Amino acid sequence: MSTVTTRRYHDIRRALLAREELALIDVREEDPFAQDHPLFAANIPLSKLELEVFDRVPRRDTAITVYDDGEGLAAVAAQRLLALGYSDVAVLEGGLAGWRAAGGELFRDVNVPSKAFGELVESVRHTPSLAAEQVQALLDDKANVVVLDARRFDEYQTMSIPGGISVPGAELVLRVAELAPDPATQVIVNCAGRTRSIIGTQSLVNAGIPNPVAALRNGTIGWTLAGQQLAHGQARRFASVSDTTRANAAQQAHRVAERAGVLRLDRAGLANWQAETSRTTYLFDVRTPEEYSAGHLPGSRPVPGGQLVQETDHFASVRGARIVLVDDDGVRANMSASWLAQMGWQVAVLDGLTTADFSASGDWQPQLPALPEAREVTVEQLASWLEAQGTVLLDFTTSANYVKRHIPGAHWAIRAQLAEALERLPQASRYVLTCGSSLLARFAAQDLQALTRTPVYLLEGGTTRWIAAGQALESGERHLTVPRSDRYRRPYEGTDNPREAMQGYLDWEFGLIAQLERDGTHGFKVL
Repeated sequence: MSTVTTRRYHDIRRALLAREELALIDVREEDPFAQDHPLFAANIPLSKLELEVFDRVPRRDTAITVYDDGEGLAAVAAQRLLALGYSDVAVLEGGLAGWRAAGGELFRDVNVPSKAFGELVESVRHTPSLAAEQVQALLDDKANVVVLDARRFDEYQTMSIPGGISVPGAELVLRVAELAPDPATQVIVNCAGRTRSIIGTQSLVNAGIPNPVAALRNGTIGWTLAGQQLAHGQARRFASVSDTTRANAAQQAHRVAERAGVLRLDRAGLANWQAETSRTTYLFDVRTPEEYSAGHLPGSRPVPGGQLVQETDHFASVRGARIVLVDDDGVRANMSASWLAQMGWQVAVLDGLTTADFSASGDWQPQLPALPEAREVTVEQLASWLEAQGTVLLDFTTSANYVKRHIPGAHWAIRAQLAEALERLPQASRYVLTCGSSLLARFAAQDLQALTRTPVYLLEGGTTRWIAAGQALESGERHLTVPRSDRYRRPYEGTDNPREAMQGYLDWEFGLIAQLERDGTHGFKVL
């Protein structure tokens, strides 16, 4: 059996500069990760390691380095990875403090490689932008203007520019000709902050569309800081496009991809890549989730192209790996690939596909290890137990889901912090564990039983089944056993963030280019 070694900052830096494959994994929860981490660290919390690692680090002999900030999580994660079949597992020497002491640059926030790259793109290409006040004046004057929101539809619905249309980033080049058929129409691209509006705007510029294009400077944050009102619950979405529009957009996108050095593969070439056991190859379908479910290439994972460019570290967590992109129109894959290539990835677009190749249907299913055994109880049995004394219910869903709704009396916990949670729980004659589906809770049940002699049970079907059975629910933060560190509160999401946090986030983004220069490992090359 392989053993865990240590790996130094200088070893990882050398491998990054040499473009070797590696996975640098921060196993803390998302909030502490977002406070400080290396540029190319991927966040896979110890709590969810078994649920995510097979898809994010698919090759079992990848050089993996795990770290924490002295919490003791990395050593546990390393042993779990070995048990899952990974053979080259190391712990970062000195953890996060060791990285800092060795002179390594540390970054705040999440999806930092993509956000730093966006800032670099704007700096190099002088991506056109308009201030919130200028865009408001155009809208007030009923000028010839269209506002396209490059975020996910759910983000757009939460808050958006009045009159804006939801067109997630990879869809822009495909659909802009029919959303702004008059070449004199001013096209405005927005997101919540800066990155997706910069990348979206520059995508349209790179594709050579005839319209004037500009990013909404600083997105909905800039809009709010200007004292202007956002809309909520808007539902304007793009429609299907004509064959002519699709063909023209495909030509534009192919030219951009060619300039960026994107590679071309057919099915045989993909098979050859996937057969190379010494390399990691990700296969992503960059169309909409609805299109993927209707029919997709077997073995591909759905990641809409705009989000892939925005959150590359989350989906392709092995830096130095190869990425193959799939669509059925020649636009979205080529445009997304053009950005990944500029971000230093070896990326190819899969050509020559026919309708018959999209033979699989349904939702994507993550790869999982063998599931631990657990004693299960039904909704009815749990409801009966909760009416009496002695049953302690633990919920391992995300804290946001828990606060929104949970089984009455349930205590929220983080799997990796079970020992701390136990100290804050009432005396129990039995524990019952749940989460949305009970999948994560199943792994937590195994951990909890190792810590206590008290019987541990799993709610069959999880809280989803409890809700489907019409059982009572409650909301709020009353029974938190540990702090809500599972998710970093992004200053650009939601509608109730302090103005100081919004401005601080913009100031942080402006400083990313200087951080990239100090770090020196990014390998970005802007067209």
